[in-house]
Order: sequence, then C-alpha cells, then structure tokens
Amino acid sequence: MQSEKLLYSLPQWRVTRWLADAGPGAPEDIRTALIAQLHGSLPVFATGAVNTVAVAAVIAIRQPTALFVSWLVLEIAVCLSRLTVLIMALRAARAHRSTPTDLHLLLAVAWSASVGFGVFVSIASGDLVVAMLASLSAAAMVGGICFRNFSAPRLAGAMILLSLGPIIPGAALAGEPLLYIVYLQVPMYLAAMTAAAFRLNRMLITTMRAERENSHRAHHDALTGLLNRAGFVEALTTKLKASHREGTQFAVLFFDLDNFKPINDTFGHAAGDKVLKGVAERLHRALPLGSVIARMGGDEFVVLSDSSTAEQAFDTGHRIIAEVTMSYELADGICANVGASVGIAMSPDHGSEVEELLAVADTALYEAKSGGKSRCCLASVKTNLAALRRLQRSGGTGIEAAA
Repeated sequence: MQSEKLLYSLPQWRVTRWLADAGPGAPEDIRTALIAQLHGSLPVFATGAVNTVAVAAVIAIRQPTALFVSWLVLEIAVCLSRLTVLIMALRAARAHRSTPTDLHLLLAVAWSASVGFGVFVSIASGDLVVAMLASLSAAAMVGGICFRNFSAPRLAGAMILLSLGPIIPGAALAGEPLLYIVYLQVPMYLAAMTAAAFRLNRMLITTMRAERENSHRAHHDALTGLLNRAGFVEALTTKLKASHREGTQFAVLFFDLDNFKPINDTFGHAAGDKVLKGVAERLHRALPLGSVIARMGGDEFVVLSDSSTAEQAFDTGHRIIAEVTMSYELADGICANVGASVGIAMSPDHGSEVEELLAVADTALYEAKSGGKSRCCLASVKTNLAALRRLQRSGGTGIEAAA
C-alpha cells in the first residue's frame, strides 16, 4: 500500500525510527503511508509557522530583550529550515527519490522545543500579556500536533511535552502562586493528548489494514492469489503510461488451458481448482520475480511481460507452455495433463490502449488454438482487424471482448 503517488522514505536514524514507530505488526506499506501523513501539506505547515513567528515577533516588539529577540530569530530559522526540507521532500517524493525524512522529524521536534522556549521565557518574565500570548500559541499548536501527527504518537507526545512542559519551570520562576495550578494542569493535558494520539493511531492503522485487505480482495483472484481482471487492467494502465513516457515496448500474453474442461467434467470442480492453483504456482516459478500475472476468469490467464521484441515475447510464451503442460497430480495415483495456447500482443505496435491490447492478444490466442494447440501466435494485421471488429461490435469495451 506508483507513478502518481508521493512516496516518502521511512526514517533511518535510530531516534527518528523510534519517534515514528507505528507499533508492532504494521506492514511496510502502512508505515510508508503514515510517514507521508507526517509530511502534511505546505498550507498546513504555513498556518502553524505564521502563527508562531507572528506571536514571537509581537512579543519581541513588546519586550525587545536579548531573550525574546533570540526566540524570534530561532523561530524564523526553524520555520525556514522546515519549509526548505518540506519542499525538498515533496520534490523527491514526486520523483520517487529518497526523501529527508529523518531531518524532517528532527526539525518538527526542534520547532516544538522553540515554542516551549518561548513559553518559558514569556511566563518567567512576569508580563502577563506576553505570557498569555505565548501560552495560547503553545496550546493551539498542541491541538494541531495531536490531530496532525497522531500517525506517529511518540512524535506527537514528544512535541507536546517540549511545547507545554516549559510552562512549569516558567511558572516557578514567575513567582506568582496562582500559576502553580499548572503543575497539575500541564501533566494532565500532556497525558490526555498523548493518549488521544495513541488511540487515534490505533484506529487509523485498523482502518488502513481493512482498506488494504479490501483492496487486495478487489484486485486479486480468491482461488489462485493472482491478480484478477480489475487488478490486471490497473497494472496494464500503469504500464502503458510508463511505456509512453519512456518510449519502451512490452508484451501482453493471453493464454488459456487446453483440455481443461474434461478435468472438471471427469473429476469435479475441486480437481479443476487444484489444477488452476498449480498453474499459478508454476507461472510464478517460470517468470521473473515481480511479473504481472492475472487470472481473467475460468481457465484464462494473462501475463504482462517486459519483452521488448517479438522474439523475447515468444521465449516467454514457450516458457509458459513448457511449465503449464507438465502433469498435475489430482489425487493419489491420479494425474492429468493440460496444454496451453498463447496469444501475444506487443505495445505499442498492436495497440496503445488497454482494450485494444487485450482484444488483440485474445484474438491472437484464438488463432493459436485454431492452428493446433500448445502454440504461441503473435498478433498480425489480420489479428488486429479481427480485434477491431470485435471492439466495434461490443461498443468499444475491449474488456468484454477479451473475455
């Protein structure tokens, strides 16, 4: 859980890994999605940055001492650094390069520490107006921290502690007894907000797991574990965009099983299902790791191959036939044999759209079966014309035509 997604790197440093930890058992794709949430958006960042810098500036004007001017300078430096890192991370994520996630997390902590420093010096100054402004700014920031960063509850807890914690020593130095109530308020607020971040984190991960499982079910065949029609169409769409952008070629190999129906008729559907699962396993062994393989329905399968020439596509097709046609054990002492016929379409030669490629490959498969089973057939001009007529008859929906 690629071309259109923003992909942010997982943290690498020990301290940042600890801060961003999503809890035990969270898979890597969910961890990556949670890291992306921590980066947020530039408008959200700008809102918080403008608030803290403006408060520091107003207070520095009212109290132009070295401490408050230093706080203003620190706020500006941290916010500019965070802005720079966010822009760098956004550009790197769009280009699928490594992002400065560790630095982003440390600067978030530094921002909280800067706000906490401002609260401390403001309350310790004894100026109630200054103290009120700084405390309100910190409280507002804490709310944002909890609900913006709950995808990493440890980070949220650390930021809340650094933002609010300095209120206690600041109140002690102010010498105002009424302020001592913060000794009770701050720990309670810190505990409540941090606990809320952890609860929200658990809810988020549960939701993401459910979405991940639903997406897997929607895009995979329940029997074989291969992609289903919807999953393959999505993968083919992505491949077409990439090949158009990079000027590369690839092949779509559509095949079905020869002599499969007699197995169902003679031994039952359970035996047929066993053969289909065996075909899926053999395809994984025969094809390169990461190959896109799908079961389109019944005994029909399709493979997306990086073959850039017809010769390479034929090699892949013959490898599929060799693997699939080996004997299958249905039960003790009972074996069955099936064959495979393969139709090949090359992109962009035979089409640059999903419907076109599937229809052409399916028509090439029909030619392969007509000329004798367990054969490979590359799409020809005749194949393209036949596929075009099928597309026109089906109203342009090549997905049905390819079935």
